[in-house]
Amino acid sequence: MKKAFVLIIILFSLFSCNKTAEKVEIKVTKPKAKKVEFGFNYADFNVLHDTIKKGDSFGSIIQRQNIGDKKIFDVVEQIKDSFNVRTIRYHKPYTLLRSKNKTNKLQVFIYQPDALTYYVVDFRDSIAKAYKKVKPVTLKRKIIGGVLKSSLSETLGNESVEAALASRITKVFSWSIDFFKLKKGDRYGLIFTERFINGKTYDGVEDLEAAFFEYKGKIIYAFPFKKDTLSGKVEYYDDQGKTLKNFFLKTPIKFSRITSRFTANRFHPVQHTWKAHKGTDYAAPTGTPISTTASGVVETTGYTAGNGNFVKVKHNGTYSTQYLHMSRILVKRGQRVTQGQTIGLVGSTGLATGPHVCYRFWQNGVQVDALRLNLPTGESLTGNDRTRFMKQIEPLKRELDSIGNL
Repeated sequence: MKKAFVLIIILFSLFSCNKTAEKVEIKVTKPKAKKVEFGFNYADFNVLHDTIKKGDSFGSIIQRQNIGDKKIFDVVEQIKDSFNVRTIRYHKPYTLLRSKNKTNKLQVFIYQPDALTYYVVDFRDSIAKAYKKVKPVTLKRKIIGGVLKSSLSETLGNESVEAALASRITKVFSWSIDFFKLKKGDRYGLIFTERFINGKTYDGVEDLEAAFFEYKGKIIYAFPFKKDTLSGKVEYYDDQGKTLKNFFLKTPIKFSRITSRFTANRFHPVQHTWKAHKGTDYAAPTGTPISTTASGVVETTGYTAGNGNFVKVKHNGTYSTQYLHMSRILVKRGQRVTQGQTIGLVGSTGLATGPHVCYRFWQNGVQVDALRLNLPTGESLTGNDRTRFMKQIEPLKRELDSIGNL
């Protein structure tokens, strides 16, 4: 009996201890991090984010807010030297910081014309004040490369790189590489710098430092170089100092595909007869820009039943090019055009089964196959320029070669 009594006392004590422990248990929570943006702590304000809509103006946006005795005209006058309110544009974001009390009074207006810049209009004093700020930018170097598994654009997309870099690369190599002919398994390497706003928000590619692509079994390099350091003009050269900029571009449109080649005998898809096809057809969506492949003077523009809307450009006493089936012509006869300039838009006018451009090439008055020509090139670096260039690219080439194990 005595033993049983002692056991009961012990069990009661244990239960009491556990119950007491439950009562004194403390749950620790970390305080929420303060969100600070544009130099303001959002916790101090009632925050509203919006975008400029059709019909909006600085005045109409502010008029909808409680700004006390301030008048819109007076505010615009007070800030005109720091912020021209007429420059605000549709779809651009703005932020309103309002007081947290029941008056909900407007304290600050913030407008962002781009990802990097913002304007602040401060209403907290008796006189409104405005100022412009630029967010800090950090540049980060990035090296990517390996083997192409898809198109250049898709490859860069898989590396989380902006699509605009593909256009920049295409332009750099456009005299040396026909990107329609790059194949899966071809090697590549890229060294470039990216911009990050406030150290974290991606803002695109700043510079292309170096690149190489494997094309038809050959490695083609590209390195930027300034012959005249004062002008800032950049040209691209290969690893031997030879310019990548040839007299003619490889193709008149970007990111397309060849649907028909130059041939002495082809079955015409519209006329249903066998005849010569003295050009190269590049298929692309209607409205795609067509570029002249070299500088020159527009010799002819017009329309024929077979060619549709067309433009012919004379480049010198030896070479001329022609561009057929345009949906729209953007140049006039006698106009001087520069290499890469848009002269028209892809269409399907004339004898065409779908939107494309037929690119024709004349050498000494005879139509020839542009894809088989050994076209003239530009000048290469010499003397001190070449010496300086070779020294500059040495570490870059070493990095590129390590990417592709060349």
